[in-house]
Amino acid sequence: MIMKRYNIVNNSLGWLCFVIAAVTYLLTLEPTASFWDCPEFITQGYKLEIGHPPGNPIFMLAARFAVNFAFGDVTKVALMVNAMSALLSAGTILLLFWTITHFVKKLIVADDATEVSLQKMLVIMGSGLCGALVYTWSDTFWFSAVEGEVYAFSSFCTALVVWLILKWENRADDPSSDRYLILIAYIIGVSIAVHLLNLLCIPAIVLVIYYRKWKNTTAKGSLIALGVSAVIVGLILYGLVPGFIEISQYFELFFVNTLGWSFNSGVLVYAVILVAVFVWAIAELYKGRSLNGVRWSVLLAMVLSGIFFIGDSLWIPVLLTALLAVYLWMAPRLRTRVLSIAVVSVLVIFVGYSSYALLLIRSSANPPMNQNTPDNVFDLASYLNREQYGDRPLLYGNSFDADIIYRMDSNGNYLPVYEEGPAEYSKVAKANPSEPDKYIVTGHKRSAVTTPELNMLFPRMYSGAHAGAYRDWTGMTGTPVDGTLIVADDGTPIHTQPKIKPTQAENLRFFLAYQLNHMYWRYFMWNFAGRQNDIAGNGEPNHGNWISGIPVIDNPRLGDQSLLPYEEGEGNKGHNVFYLLPLLMGIIGLVWQAFHSKRGIEQFWVVFFLFFMTGIAIVLYLNQTPSQPRERDYAFAGSFYSFAIWVGMGVAGLTAALRYLIGRANKSNKTNEANKTNEAYKSALIPAGIAAVVGILVPIQMVSQTWDDHDRSGRYTARDFGMNYLNSLDPNAIIFTNGDNDTFPLWYAQEVEGVRTDVKVVNQSYLTTPWYVNMMKEPSYQARGIDMLARPTDYAYDRLQFAYFDNKGDSVPVDALTALRALYSPTSANNPQGLPMIPTSLVSIPVDVNAAVKAGRITPAEAQHAENAIVTNLANGQWKEGMSLGNTISLDMLATSVRNGWNRPVYFALTVPDEYYLGMSPYMRLTGMAYEVTPLFNETTLATGAIDVDTDRAYRNITERYRWGGLDVPDADIYLDETVRRMVTSTRLSILNTAEALVREGLDAQDANDTKRASERFTKALNLLNLMEKKLPVRLSPLAFQDAQTIALLYNEIGRSTGNKKLVEKGLQTMRDEIMRYAGNVRYYQSLNPTQYAALQNLDKYIDQTYLITLLSYYREMGGDAEKLLAELQSSGVDVGRLARNADRANAD
Repeated sequence: MIMKRYNIVNNSLGWLCFVIAAVTYLLTLEPTASFWDCPEFITQGYKLEIGHPPGNPIFMLAARFAVNFAFGDVTKVALMVNAMSALLSAGTILLLFWTITHFVKKLIVADDATEVSLQKMLVIMGSGLCGALVYTWSDTFWFSAVEGEVYAFSSFCTALVVWLILKWENRADDPSSDRYLILIAYIIGVSIAVHLLNLLCIPAIVLVIYYRKWKNTTAKGSLIALGVSAVIVGLILYGLVPGFIEISQYFELFFVNTLGWSFNSGVLVYAVILVAVFVWAIAELYKGRSLNGVRWSVLLAMVLSGIFFIGDSLWIPVLLTALLAVYLWMAPRLRTRVLSIAVVSVLVIFVGYSSYALLLIRSSANPPMNQNTPDNVFDLASYLNREQYGDRPLLYGNSFDADIIYRMDSNGNYLPVYEEGPAEYSKVAKANPSEPDKYIVTGHKRSAVTTPELNMLFPRMYSGAHAGAYRDWTGMTGTPVDGTLIVADDGTPIHTQPKIKPTQAENLRFFLAYQLNHMYWRYFMWNFAGRQNDIAGNGEPNHGNWISGIPVIDNPRLGDQSLLPYEEGEGNKGHNVFYLLPLLMGIIGLVWQAFHSKRGIEQFWVVFFLFFMTGIAIVLYLNQTPSQPRERDYAFAGSFYSFAIWVGMGVAGLTAALRYLIGRANKSNKTNEANKTNEAYKSALIPAGIAAVVGILVPIQMVSQTWDDHDRSGRYTARDFGMNYLNSLDPNAIIFTNGDNDTFPLWYAQEVEGVRTDVKVVNQSYLTTPWYVNMMKEPSYQARGIDMLARPTDYAYDRLQFAYFDNKGDSVPVDALTALRALYSPTSANNPQGLPMIPTSLVSIPVDVNAAVKAGRITPAEAQHAENAIVTNLANGQWKEGMSLGNTISLDMLATSVRNGWNRPVYFALTVPDEYYLGMSPYMRLTGMAYEVTPLFNETTLATGAIDVDTDRAYRNITERYRWGGLDVPDADIYLDETVRRMVTSTRLSILNTAEALVREGLDAQDANDTKRASERFTKALNLLNLMEKKLPVRLSPLAFQDAQTIALLYNEIGRSTGNKKLVEKGLQTMRDEIMRYAGNVRYYQSLNPTQYAALQNLDKYIDQTYLITLLSYYREMGGDAEKLLAELQSSGVDVGRLARNADRANAD
């Protein structure tokens, strides 16, 4: 078969893989926004607004192109962005196929061959199909392929640069092959504006170049090549990316502060000069007329690019500039081809990276979503450096028990000790717009000096907030040390404190057990061995582990998997078993590649370093703390891509193994000469055919497992539940939110689909930043800016990041706005510590009851019960000793709204943690998915923590305004992952709380002999229960812990109060079903050994030790035959005696 026909087959099957992947992803696409960052990214793409650091302007532009195909239908915008991810992911599969076939062909087909035999064709194409389809249907990659996130785009860029360097390898001796290297550099520049992960391909790329251009390759040469690649990564990541911004800052300061030009004029001048210098350098290099022209232009281009500006010190750029100058002027012969590639590569990287100008332009337009407001190069630098997320030590730093060191000055005051860095500049906070543009020094970068005795090498256990989790993961006892706490002016320690420092062995144990095993290898095994369920795991044996489906492998680690509760095992769509088949194919493939030949071991190191850099190297860099808010497998998709190459090569390895076995069998059989040729043909073709079939069956087995938990078609939950928050509010409302999933869906609903644009959504996590406070003052669409007492100058330059209570023991509350005026005063920090102080934590907000009635916050009938002031102790909120800027501004917004006659109703989202309520919970009422602040005080909230319910408004919102995310479609079989199920639980909570309140009102009406009202209240409560059962069916999203108990008790109470025996029976049956459901949990817990049992979450232990007994008690009280049920539990495998012993221990405790 001639090579042309090989290329036709290779190209055709590659595009077949593309079609298979594209059809898969488009069929399983989420039709609207997903949870987490997706609503934010879609909003960025639709209106080119500014998302969270470090930004992704190329993704924004690509998404903006994609949404054009929605043709003005805002409900299809998200679908188009998701479809873009699907097609980019299919493109990744196409390139993966060609990458695998390239590697395999290089190993089994001679370079000078003119044809490829059928046997070799089967091996090559079988390898490509196996690896490409395994990755197509793998867990992590599929998850990112069907949502509007950056990781699909990033994966495509990774696949593209790997494929391009292989294309270059085939043409390296062609003088025009340099264009592939330039294109790779451009793709790297573009990918920086998508995600920095693409830089991790550089070591593999450099190894390909080394192995191709150097004939006598050695281990030493490979190490040198890796060193060169590390330098390139460092120069781009720590030089070019921040250095370009640093030099532009110098230009900006000169043109704005010195020449008096407008903001960003210096950046524009710098960009023009930089491009001109690069054009000059390229012209000199290609014309070659003046050696000095080459030298000066190249030197100036490299310096102005910022690639040498690594770190805050100037000695590194000076040294690197000097080294380049020495080479340019002292080298006996300049390698102009290499210099040309370098200069043009830096230029095209800059071209891709220059897309960040989009952020400057769009931020200056002040869009509604303008995170960190990077409208100038100083704020853009902070944005790109992700400074709001803080730093983490990597090679050397503090351990978790370290404290900030304090210095005692001559007056006896204790001041924190900081190491100061370079000056920080910000735009001047103008009192009026006519003032000239200017940058001012707002301080210096500084880092707190911590207990030096607790510093250690390779610190993995560094977060004080996770000390308990570190102990859980390592069994750590540590080493006692005396840690410096207070120093004198000269730095001499004058007070120490007993501290615990983890040993290096414990530190490494955490790295291996949590960061490497739990946060990487577990995800790796999900993709190539199997997954227990889709419940986020934190080391417990029943959530989120990898499994194989082979009991002898799984059960010793995780307990008897056949006893795992149905909802956590076979009934969980995330339960996938691959029987280790993809893993075994990958191991066979990597062994075959490594031991095939010298070229094979060279290929192996290329793939290995791609695998390592996009996997374990990320683990080392991230240095993650325990108890992550979500699973992080998406960060390692590039590593799993690399292993898929080996999975594909497993077909070639399996072929070789089968040929060896058949060859040995043939040697033992005597055959005549006539049959030898036929036997040889069969011994080559049969193994290839068998291996190719196996290579196809492995991904088919995978997709049979993974389709159901990656099919998001028909799922509208993030959009609809976000709208439910907004539709629970009165017009012109302010709603405080806190996390990603109660904020981004609301932003999406407003920004993309135009829902409730009269509402101001205030994320309290962002409210700790001055830029976000400024945003809240600005109007957006139909929403007015939020009135507040604070002026920009009051909180500018991080002045009020934290304010301390200056409590003097007063029991009389101070007017909140009066206290805030004192805090905003320039004299509030006139104290020995120089810290802003608020006069007291006990504040009041005076209430005009008539204004509250007029504004609709309360009814005229409720006015007689209203308080004349809302009184709260702020020390009962998030912090005991003071308030963050977010707390301060939240109080300001609320107090100002009340002062202005309740002109804007104020709400807290249902999912906001209690500590963010500012102590207002007794004054709050549930209206659906939000709590409204009112002047009505509820003493029950103080006693029980249960927040009051505005039953009429909540009932109306739930029954008339709630949307159900596709769960209400008859016979729907949509997949709800754990995040969605949590949001379903929150929605059910709003319904159940309202139903409980209605039942209480019904009982009160009965006590008052108001039978009509009682009947109406009970009917409404029953309507809610029926609505919830219909719209949020249990078959799609099982009831959360205690929900069924609440439902059973409600049915029982309504039935008894109305004489409806069917409802009593329904309540009894619901309670019985709940008991039998959790009996399955107890049977599993019984199977665990002590170590496995100890690793269970506290909720699981509570279910085992207390909850089932509690349910049985309720069942008995409701009139059920508890003894008969106990006998059923015993016969089903539950150790009833053990339950009784657990109950006795619980009662004793």
